[in-house]
Amino acid sequence: MDALPYGVIAALIGLCTGIVLGLAARLGEFCTLGAIESAAYGDDQRRLRQWGVVLGTAIFSTFLLADAGLIDLQATIYHSIQWNPLASIAGGLLFGYGMALAGNCGFGALARFGGGDLRSMVVVVVMAIAGFVTLNGPLAQLRVTLFPQEISFVPQGIAHTLSSLTGLPPLAFATVIALGVAAWGLSYAPLRAAPRRVIWGVAAGLAITMAFWGTSALNDQTFGAVPVEGHSFTAPLGRSLLWLMTSSSGGIGFGVGSVAGVLAGAFIGSSIKGLFRWEACEDPRELGRQVSGAIFMGIGGIIAMGCSVGQGLSGMATLAYSGPVTLAAIYGGALFGLRRLIAGFQPD
Repeated sequence: MDALPYGVIAALIGLCTGIVLGLAARLGEFCTLGAIESAAYGDDQRRLRQWGVVLGTAIFSTFLLADAGLIDLQATIYHSIQWNPLASIAGGLLFGYGMALAGNCGFGALARFGGGDLRSMVVVVVMAIAGFVTLNGPLAQLRVTLFPQEISFVPQGIAHTLSSLTGLPPLAFATVIALGVAAWGLSYAPLRAAPRRVIWGVAAGLAITMAFWGTSALNDQTFGAVPVEGHSFTAPLGRSLLWLMTSSSGGIGFGVGSVAGVLAGAFIGSSIKGLFRWEACEDPRELGRQVSGAIFMGIGGIIAMGCSVGQGLSGMATLAYSGPVTLAAIYGGALFGLRRLIAGFQPD
């Protein structure tokens, strides 16, 4: 490992932990939009309550390692950049609405693409382009003007705020919150009756933490040259696309490995279940809707500084202020989008 460039090591961390997430998507049926849709319209909360297991695991393990000095939470974007509530709400609503139109978030589209769905490949590519148009392209100046980002020198997190008010360690509050969300998830009997979902929920939560742990170690060894990163699937899609075409955009790193890992994990999981098959879009209207949704997700994910995984899992794992607000906005935007789609198919 000493002979490898640090960027390659970071990519390997992203690859390995991304494979776990891809497997969780295909073998554990872990899906953001699927959780919202089945709970709201299918009278089945197993996927939604699975989020409680994932979040409980990620929050507790992240703060446990942070308390041991193995994860530097302040070095993550969730704590080092001043929280902008308007960006979390506006970006989250855009992302959630786009997710409903596209039929998947960026992570879900990668997982479906890994299973042979070529429609999801279109979503991934369009989302990557829209994200970079907003991050560094023609919309970048407008984004910065409307949603300025300033450096913060104090942790932007719930547990750290409570710690400063009480003198108790952040781990104490993180443990209570983690136990609460995990208990909420496991209190649903149908989820307890599906141990496979629970096990993959725990695995997904640990994958989020291991990403922070690995990149924190590299950040320390490189004196900050390698950033502390968690899994997110908006800007990393664009970076992966650029790297594949030009080997530029910062070169290979954690995000590129993360994207490749989810694809690989999804392919392996689909093959294990015998579900890998090539699929294409036969309805131009459906493709148009998915492309529109991908554009909304790309723009919204950059504004909110993370997607359903970037803020909903990685941000929540650090208990950043942005995590629950963005996740709630994504949920609301997705519900609105789903209702619009369903109403559109109803007879006059």
